[in-house]
Amino acid sequence: MKQLSTSWCLFAGLLFLLATGCAKHAPGHVSHSDFGMIDGQPVTLWTIDNDRGMTVKVMDYGATVTALEVPDAEGTSGDVVLGFDSVDEYVESSPYFGATVGRVGNRIANASFELDGKPYDLAANNGDHHLHGGNQGFDKRIWKGSPISSGLGPGVRFRLTSSDGEEGYPGRVDAEVQYVLTEDNQLRVVMEARAQERTPINMLHHSYWNLSGHDGGSILDHELMVDAMQYTPSEGGPIPSGSIEPVKGTPFDFTEFHLIGERMDQLPGDENDPGGYDVNYVLEQTDARLHRACVVRDPASGRVMTIWTDQPGLQFYTGNYLDGVVGKDGAVYEKNTAFCLETQAFPDSINKQDVEGWSPVILSPGETYRHLMIHEFDTE
Repeated sequence: MKQLSTSWCLFAGLLFLLATGCAKHAPGHVSHSDFGMIDGQPVTLWTIDNDRGMTVKVMDYGATVTALEVPDAEGTSGDVVLGFDSVDEYVESSPYFGATVGRVGNRIANASFELDGKPYDLAANNGDHHLHGGNQGFDKRIWKGSPISSGLGPGVRFRLTSSDGEEGYPGRVDAEVQYVLTEDNQLRVVMEARAQERTPINMLHHSYWNLSGHDGGSILDHELMVDAMQYTPSEGGPIPSGSIEPVKGTPFDFTEFHLIGERMDQLPGDENDPGGYDVNYVLEQTDARLHRACVVRDPASGRVMTIWTDQPGLQFYTGNYLDGVVGKDGAVYEKNTAFCLETQAFPDSINKQDVEGWSPVILSPGETYRHLMIHEFDTE
């Protein structure tokens, strides 16, 4: 009788913790909570963690990573992505912090393209050009999230339907993003899409990273290596010219480790451009579908991030337009306090379909677009 009474007390205590919200989610699992409202629609924040001290938080507005905590060389956990404390701030101020970008990430020249002999006009939301899917791209939509369990670890699946004609694009598209956290401290991002008509697709993941912590200051002392012997240069603006050229002898050569800020003075910018890196690399691809894109090391924290992908390109951006954005916990994000590393098809590919070496971005009915991006974390 005494044993039964003790068991009942333990069970009652557990029920009390669950009812009061005091019970913490177990490692290696997924939990969720409310994160505010947008136009009367609730926004959910999902938390994924493992038993090695890594935690990822993703909300269904924009299928957006809002926080990623990973241990440093001393075992102290820190949040290494820029972001905000509330969903309202993401709506009002976010420069794509942590978002899923689409239908077509990066730029489309002159906000227009032609497909199967028909012209299409898009929103010119980046000067004369179209950027990251337009005024109401995938990053500004509320996705439908649900927990998943895979052989690699727990995760969250987000789904979204983009209607025919949305943001000027042809055909309905059903899109999906999966975030899975493994016990090897990998954040695996899988983006998929299916279309009812031929349409361009180039979905991106757009986190802003600082391996010293989101409030860690300048990233110019981070060390970067990119697995690319070539890049796609631009001519007098953000749109690639169509040529593919070697990085050797240029400030874009990261075939060996260099400090990010080591040659920044060679990219000074002008009255329309604050200067810094914003460049697409042509990744070295082996016969294997998955290849390494880059490695970033932070000597201050000892954190190392390696990115693997199945995509042909990598956009490297050094937060050039950050100008005092107030983020999480009151941190102020200035120029060069974060970097982006976005695996992708090449920018403006839809207008360079006949250019040799340029990556195709047309998705046809019956096909599945798939983009795998793995962020692997370690310390040294």
